[in-house]
Amino acid sequence: MPKISVIVPVYKVEKYINQCIDSILAQTFSDFELILVDDGSPDKCGEICDEYANKDPRIHVIHQENGGLSAARNAGIDWANANSNSEWITFIDSDDWVHREYLNQLYKTAVSQNVDVCACNYSEFPAEETPQERHSNKIKLWAPEEIWCKKRVTGVIAWGKIYYKRLWKNIRYPLGKISEDEFTTHKILFECNKIALIENTLYFYRQTPDSIMRAKWSPRLLDRIDALKEQFDYFIARSYLKAAQISMRTCIEEIYNNIAGAKNSSHDYQKTIDNLQILLKENLSKHGKFAGFNYYNTAVYYKEIYPFFSPIWDLFIFIRIMKTEGWAGVHKRIQERLKCRRSQ
Repeated sequence: MPKISVIVPVYKVEKYINQCIDSILAQTFSDFELILVDDGSPDKCGEICDEYANKDPRIHVIHQENGGLSAARNAGIDWANANSNSEWITFIDSDDWVHREYLNQLYKTAVSQNVDVCACNYSEFPAEETPQERHSNKIKLWAPEEIWCKKRVTGVIAWGKIYYKRLWKNIRYPLGKISEDEFTTHKILFECNKIALIENTLYFYRQTPDSIMRAKWSPRLLDRIDALKEQFDYFIARSYLKAAQISMRTCIEEIYNNIAGAKNSSHDYQKTIDNLQILLKENLSKHGKFAGFNYYNTAVYYKEIYPFFSPIWDLFIFIRIMKTEGWAGVHKRIQERLKCRRSQ
């Protein structure tokens, strides 16, 4: 039986699916099975997957009704657990592609370093551009909390890693949610003593314009707030205080950003805005100091909660910055605010 189960959720990526599958089949490490999960894709992706399966016995195709990325990944995990003696699992998104050494380096490093999770560097690139590669033979071992705090994106993302399959015995992605990685990956990483990180660029992440996370604001984006709060509770319960601080700080920032997103939406989300403002106030009151917010951050956020006090908050901020940083600090904040507005 194969050493590695490669799980690829497939949905509406007819333009990119061939490049993804071809990059997997071109691996220098050949002892793998490829599980393609057609998540009710409305285009020809299902047919393309079947065509590949007819040509290569290592490929297994699952066709299911559309349930989202979580349902597709879960289907791949369940199939690998029920039908395969593979020891390792890796996830690859169907609009991305991987270096021909992806499986070889991840597997050999995980085995040689005696770790249950091994990650690699990745390159992020716009849909139609060629990604940049970084080559390095360096391998570093990280404690879970260390990689979570210092390399947060690498810590959170599901892809670009190889996992010892037993880690997924009782863990699955949440159905009906986006930001599924934020709900899940930490539960895997913090079961490990060490995580290996290969500094070579072996995974190529394509930024597509129709991505959920790049679409206009919608209430679905609130899922990330729930995920970050779950992370915070998980870390507090296990005394990972540095990780908990980052999760709560990110959670408060996410609430604030979602208030702005809802306000700028063309739809009326006033009830959602009211609830988010209450949530922002509660989290600032309970956890703001723990999350490391200073007077400036807190005052800016309270302007969202009590907008009618905005001139008073602005005066308060101005006085505090003048006392601590002088005119240089005031100028710096003005430039930051202008830069933020230009980017919106």
